[in-house]
Formats: sequence, structure tokens, C-alpha cells
Amino acid sequence: MELVWGLAVIFIFALGLLMVTAVVLYVLDVTQTTHAIRRNYPLIGRFRGLFETLGTFFRQYFFAMDREEMPFNRAQRAWVYRAAKALNTNQSFGSTRDLRPSGTLLFVNCPFPMLERDIAVPGPVTIGPGCAEPYVTASLFNISGMSYGAISRPAIQALAAGAREAGCWLNTGEGGLAPEHLAGGCDLVFQIGTAKYGVREADGSLSDERLRAVAAHPQVRMFELKLSQGAKPGKGGILPGSKVTPEVARIRGIPVGLDSISPNRFPEIDSEEDLLDLIAHVREVTGKPVGFKCVLGAYGWLDDLFALICRRGAASAPDFITLDSAEGGTGSAPVSLMDYMGLPLRESLPRLIDKLHEYGLHERIRVIASGKLVNPADVAWALCVGADFVTSARGFMFALGCIQSLRCHTNHCPTGITTHDPRLQKGLDPTLKAERVAHYAREIVREVGIIAHSCGVRQPRQLGRMHCRVVGEDGRSLSLDELYPIPETRTEYLRAVR
Repeated sequence: MELVWGLAVIFIFALGLLMVTAVVLYVLDVTQTTHAIRRNYPLIGRFRGLFETLGTFFRQYFFAMDREEMPFNRAQRAWVYRAAKALNTNQSFGSTRDLRPSGTLLFVNCPFPMLERDIAVPGPVTIGPGCAEPYVTASLFNISGMSYGAISRPAIQALAAGAREAGCWLNTGEGGLAPEHLAGGCDLVFQIGTAKYGVREADGSLSDERLRAVAAHPQVRMFELKLSQGAKPGKGGILPGSKVTPEVARIRGIPVGLDSISPNRFPEIDSEEDLLDLIAHVREVTGKPVGFKCVLGAYGWLDDLFALICRRGAASAPDFITLDSAEGGTGSAPVSLMDYMGLPLRESLPRLIDKLHEYGLHERIRVIASGKLVNPADVAWALCVGADFVTSARGFMFALGCIQSLRCHTNHCPTGITTHDPRLQKGLDPTLKAERVAHYAREIVREVGIIAHSCGVRQPRQLGRMHCRVVGEDGRSLSLDELYPIPETRTEYLRAVR
């Protein structure tokens, strides 16, 4: 009886406290003037913000169809999750993909596909043949730039160890070279952003001494100048001060706890001449291949750049170009840039490849395609168009366990990938996630190989534009070589590059 009486007292007290709280919130709502909804609908209006926040998660798990969510739908994510866990990626009872909308990709199967005995693995490709230390790699699918700081220590550890196991490279992102990058033992591409984190002097200029120190690590195989990136072409990197820990600040060479905002371009580069000069300088200092990353918008400048290379000689060319897409972007960015700025890869990649052919530079300059290429068909399409390599950032984030909560910039990532909160980071086991990173990379290459063999070629790099078709507005498909016929090299430039 005493227990029942005690529980009743507790219940009455809790109910009274709840009623008092409700009255206080009601009074606060009707007297404030900041929020019209709460003033007109006191107490009830407070649920609006909660439902808006929860709506993202309810749509993701309960209401959105498998192929309609953005930026990545459930079908795309589910394939990555299964591949990363080394689970069977087969499916029964037919495809759920609608083959009728304009822009749908279709690969053309050969009547006599490759037999097991005829299959070959992708061969090695040389990047920077004229460098003191060229990079020779057969890796097809690699990890795109994600800076330490933007992503967590255990995430870097898992990516680096997974890249080593899979035999692919890891781009450091613009945040500098962390000990975790080197500890993983994989090949690294060191990205130099507009703020030159990790290789800068106190005044923000490029430090040759620090460049040499980075290049002295044998794991650092190439250097990439980041002119622009998919999430925010025309604006530099954005790292909130809450993520600038003492270690991040030391690696980047910036103050602790302050927002890390990169300039929107390299102050040293005002023209195509300046770009080639900086590429040549970094290559001379480091002895390693140097290229640049960009999003194409205004593409007329490619003619100016490639014509200048032909005048200077093929040795002046960048060793590679990483082409990002308007659909790219792991980090935070202004919505006006993320939604509207730059060309998508479907349009820009054929333009870039065609220009390289036109100027006779397609053998000299390697092309790395990046931007929302997370499934085998995406990668196969890029190879059909003419890319030499493909990189992905968000695909590997899914392999690490990303659930697309869209909180990367808040330091509250629930999976520990983009946060420096130790409580959240402990959920990410680097050893386990490294295995998943490797599984994902290998499964991508395996299934791209399946597409290639069905098309009648021995290995993925033999895919061409005739092997892929795109559905048009009339419902009929056209092959990529009809949509984007590769131009012949203009004779004056052919002589120049030779």
C-alpha cells in the first residue's frame, strides 16, 4: 500500500510539474514577438521545429521510395552498404530502376561476352612520365579528397588502412598531411588547397621547404592543386572553428578554435600562364607528378590552356586533371553554390576529354573523374567517356557507415565520421571499417569488370563510348559516341605536342 501511495505522489508531482511547465511556455510564447507561429499557436507551435528536424529522418526510412531520395537514394546507399560488408549484392525478380526517363544510362551487351579465360585485370597507367618520380598504378577506383579536420581521426585511419588493403590511393584533401595518413601505409595524393595548409609560410605563401618535407615521404605519390570543388566552385574550403582542434591547427598551421576559411582561389594564379608556372614549380621542387582539380563552368578557358601547353611543349602540361562535378561535395557550402553553380559531370567530362583529343594531349594528361560516382554503373560510364581513373568521397563515407544524416558541418555526426566529439567517434572502429573500405573498393572494380566483360572487352579500361547509350526525351537511346563524337586532333597541335 505504501508503494502504491508513493507512486501516486510521484505521478501527481510529475503531472503538476508538466502543467506548470506548459503554463510557463504558453506565457512565454504569447508574449514573445520573434516567432509568429509560436505567438499565434502557443505551445503547439513549438512542435513545428521538432517535426521539421525529424522529417528528414522519417522521409529517409519510411516515406521516400528506394530511388527518389537525394542526394543519394536508398538503392544507391544499400548497394554500397552490402558491398562494404562483403554481402551478396545480387537482387531477385528484376530491376526497380525505371529505364524510360531521359538521361537513363544503358550499357550494350555483346552477343559473345568475355569468357573467364579471356578476362584481364586493369593494367598499369603511368602518370607524369617526365617526372623524376612518375607514379605507375593500376588502381581504377580511389578515395577522393577529404581533409583531416573535416573528417575524424578514426575515419582517416580506416580510409588509409582500407586503401592500402585494396591497393588504391587516398587523397589527403586540403587539410594537410596527418600522421594517420602515413600510418595507414597506402599511396597518397597530397592536395594543395588555396590556403596551402601544411605547406604554407606564416603569411600564407607556398613554402618550398615544407613541400620538400611532404614529398620526402615515399607514400606521397602525387600533388594536386585544388582550384575548385564540386560543393562550392568559386569558394574555398570551410571548416567551422568547433572542428579546429589543437592537432588540426598544428597540421594546418592555423589558430586553434577559429573558423578555417580558404581563399576562393590561389592568389598566385591569375591566368593560364600562372597555373602552368605553379604546376612546373611544384613538380620541380617535389620531383613528383602534379595536376589540378576543378569544376568546369566556363569551359572556353580549356582552349586557352591547352593551346598554351602546345606552344610551351607537352612537358609543361599538368600530369593529370581531376574533374569534379556540380553534384559533388562532402563538406559544407552555401546552398546557392551547391544547388546552382558549375556543370554536372555528365556534361563536363565529355567536354574535357574531347578537348584533350582535339589538342593531342589525351595521352599526356591523365583524367580523374570525381563527383557522385558511387556505384559500378557510374564508374563504368566515366570510363566509357574516357576517364583514366575514378575517385569517390561520399561512396567511401557510406562504406565507413555514413547514414546521410546531413550533419557533416555540425560536429555532431552520429556515425563518428565527421565529428571530433570523442563520445561519437568511439562508435567508429577503424579496424573494422578499414575492411569495409577495402571490400567496397574491390567490389566496385569487380562489378565494373562484369559490365566490361558483358560489353565484350577484356578489362574496364577498354570500355569506349560505343558501349554506353543514353535515353533521350523521345524515349529512344543514343550511344555516347553519337552524342559526343571524339574529335580528330588538329594537325597544328599534333605537331606541337610531338
